Amino acid sequence: MLRDHAIIPRMSRPAHPHDNASCESFMKTLKRGEIYANEYRDLEHLAESLGAFIESYYNRCRLHSALGYRPREEFERQSENGNKQVTLVAATMTTFKWDLARAG
Repeated sequence: MLRDHAIIPRMSRPAHPHDNASCESFMKTLKRGEIYANEYRDLEHLAESLGAFIESYYNRCRLHSALGYRPREEFERQSENGNKQVTLVAATMTTFKWDLARAG
């Protein structure tokens, strides 16, 4: 079926589950913010709604951690204007080692 529609399957490399992390994050946001929150008359209504969600909310309003907690559109505008203070900030996770002996 994939071949019939000229779709190339994409799999993460072995031991690299983060390969598709940004896409997975986008899909989660799309599902929670648009798809699960609405009912659609037909596929055309769905397509229109998805386009509006991406343009009106995802690109213009939603704060992106990798862009210094700014909307994508604002980040791009600052970058195009040559703003030297535009920085990328990656989302990070801090872990800690739990000391069972001291917790007890």
